[in-house]
Amino acid sequence: MTDANDVVIIGGGAAGCAAAYYLGLAGIRSTIIEGDALASQASGFAAGGLNPLQGSGIPGPLAALAMESFKMHRTLAEDLREATGIDYESRVVTQVKLAVDESEIPDLEETFQIFAGAPGFEARRMDAAELHSLEPRLGPSVISGVYTKGNVGLDSYKYTLALAAGAEKLGATVRSGIVRGLERSGGRVTKVLLEEGEIPCGTLVLAMGPWSRMAEPWLDAYIPVDPLKGEILRVEPSGPPLAHDFSGGGSSLYPKPDGLVWCGTTEEWRGFDRQPLESTRQTLMERAVRLMPSLAQARLTLHTACLRPVTPDWLPIIGKPPGYDNVVLATGAGKKGILLSPGFGKAVADMISSGETQMPVSDFKPGRFSQPSDKASR
Repeated sequence: MTDANDVVIIGGGAAGCAAAYYLGLAGIRSTIIEGDALASQASGFAAGGLNPLQGSGIPGPLAALAMESFKMHRTLAEDLREATGIDYESRVVTQVKLAVDESEIPDLEETFQIFAGAPGFEARRMDAAELHSLEPRLGPSVISGVYTKGNVGLDSYKYTLALAAGAEKLGATVRSGIVRGLERSGGRVTKVLLEEGEIPCGTLVLAMGPWSRMAEPWLDAYIPVDPLKGEILRVEPSGPPLAHDFSGGGSSLYPKPDGLVWCGTTEEWRGFDRQPLESTRQTLMERAVRLMPSLAQARLTLHTACLRPVTPDWLPIIGKPPGYDNVVLATGAGKKGILLSPGFGKAVADMISSGETQMPVSDFKPGRFSQPSDKASR
């Protein structure tokens, strides 16, 4: 194997840990630098729903990477469980998308068409009576729905830890430290400078999520990634566990194996504010109770907030920034970070080990952003 410091990865979220894992599979050891703790940011607080068929850029330019990453997840759960002993509760889920007024009916039909036409997925339309028979606790405002099967749910925190543990089994090192800069020589980064000490660097991977702009002065590069705040409630409902994910009316309900229901989520541009807000808690509960009135009596167990990394075109950044031959960026996954992480990791490992990748990431090169005045669409 190469020297442990041959590849230095800044960022201990899903993207950075996936890069370390796939580098390890390619026979390349790496060092992950994390300023806080592994999975301590968005990767550890994400709802963990993997939907490769819908979302920003899907259908569209992100669809191929989303589906390829989704397929990788199917085998990754067993591989990581065998390698690390960590079961991160990966499972196929059923989701029921609901309409609470007529304006949401077109979205239901779009979801039906997408899922019904996708191999390995299922969909069927349901009227109000069928929905209330399926789940009697749904509220009277629910008028129609689409039942889908094929998405995957997992515990994003345990998943990220499993990636890191799998990488360590393959020779990676995890190190705590605050990065303060880089030492460069021409078009190469030679050292990573920490508050305490420095690390020689053969290749650098920047997987810094919403903090990616911190690296702009280090590299004299443009890395337009901004933080999109999201908040989620975890509640303990009464009665039997929910058997399906539900979404509609601005709310999403994700039942977990431990019996809790996660109620989410929000999208707000609040800079780097990660403080859960009481006003947001009220909004999330109002939306959830509209779908399922009995949740008004549910016990709140945790209220979390995290920051997702979003680019101006809502597509990720994967590849070498202009002018550098030993730096790879892996950031900007937005709300799809957990889903896309295997694709991120494999693409990064390929670029470092062989100089190219067959992963469908050619549209996501850092150099596509040339105007510093670009701002994320808000």
